Amino acid sequence: MRSRDYGPDILAQDRARVPRQPRVVEIEPDLVVEDADSGYCGAVVGVEAGGVMLEDRKGRRRVFPLGQGAFLLDGERITLTRPRAAAPSAPRRTASGSLAVPGAPARVARASRIYVEGLHDAALVERVWGDDLRIEGVVVEPLNGVDDLPEIVRGFRPQPGRRLGVLVDHLVPGSKESRIAAAAAGEHVLVTGHPYIDIWQAVKPTSVGIRAWPQVPRGQAWKEGVCAALGVSEPAEMWRRVLAAVDSYSDLEPGLLRAVEELIDFVTAN
Repeated sequence: MRSRDYGPDILAQDRARVPRQPRVVEIEPDLVVEDADSGYCGAVVGVEAGGVMLEDRKGRRRVFPLGQGAFLLDGERITLTRPRAAAPSAPRRTASGSLAVPGAPARVARASRIYVEGLHDAALVERVWGDDLRIEGVVVEPLNGVDDLPEIVRGFRPQPGRRLGVLVDHLVPGSKESRIAAAAAGEHVLVTGHPYIDIWQAVKPTSVGIRAWPQVPRGQAWKEGVCAALGVSEPAEMWRRVLAAVDSYSDLEPGLLRAVEELIDFVTAN
């Protein structure tokens, strides 16, 4: 008996209409991929939340979001994914280099505080020392500059058990900042800082992907001058690039590391 011919395989046609899902590839250093939308091609040099940083042959760096099928690898559309964390083989350390304490709850905030000049300073301190500060119960608060620092210190009412540490930008001998720091310091107040013009400059140029921080002529706003020299449209875009380049204390200059560690020791002293 001859079998009946029911025509083409309907299920095969349905399967043919289902688009193939892009292959998933774990991100690894120096993996060369191409952004499917812009055609930008580069090697992986960093990973941040929801994005990957690529560096092209000329040393230029850009960050691209991680999306399904967002990249090409040897012409094949792929989905990049963050590498799965391997089982720790040694005690984990925080971004500041301190020994991590997994599962440790944040301590109730101390009366002592650390003040920094602005939001960028606070974000950078949180990026590197955030885990340590939460365990120690230290709150970092941004100021809008330090011109009124002596009055702010008096309003804080420093005393034993209520210490104040202040991080100041461009704290060099003979500067306006050094005079303000001297007027605000006291037995329960430590004012220290770094020599860099702005907190951006405390991030190592190599971490940001540049040879050196540009020299900005006197009289020109420093951040705007940096952006103009590097071909960046606005300071907000440059700041995102700077912050994304910092993964640990090794991305920061020693002057900032020393100043922040000194402040943390001061406000947590019994």
